[in-house]
Amino acid sequence: MGSFKLLALACFFTLAMFHITHAQNSPQDYLDAHNRARAEVGVGNMVWDANLAAYASNYAKQRIGDCNLIHSGGPYGENLAKGGGAFTGVDAVNLWVREKTFYDHASNTCTQGKECRHYTQVVWRNSVQLGCGRVQCANDGSWFVICSYNPPGNYVGQSPY
Repeated sequence: MGSFKLLALACFFTLAMFHITHAQNSPQDYLDAHNRARAEVGVGNMVWDANLAAYASNYAKQRIGDCNLIHSGGPYGENLAKGGGAFTGVDAVNLWVREKTFYDHASNTCTQGKECRHYTQVVWRNSVQLGCGRVQCANDGSWFVICSYNPPGNYVGQSPY
């Protein structure tokens, strides 16, 4: 194979890898992951909100030094996640959605000793706007992901759907 073909092939694979690495962090990727989980329980789709995304991105940048999973205390519903390697925004949403196994809709409770409130925020019927942010942590190279929801969910005594 000629050097031009090798160079072209190398460029193609580089671009393909770039696309794959960034493909699961777009607003549509976050929305699709949320809306799949919502569809499973008969809840309508969310829409992307630029103001929520700016809020989430700004907070993620504030956490970039330590990436501790500390909530912002802001006016929105919020899910946080942290992961190493190529941890994407979709990976974070899937992490929250996997908590479904710990949620009992009939009693509107989490399995004792297990977390399910990230999942219930994802599928909260009244939370219809979404904005997310993602940063690479300066201290250890992991990734910090935040999604903000408006209006917020997880009100005590209320069912998400």
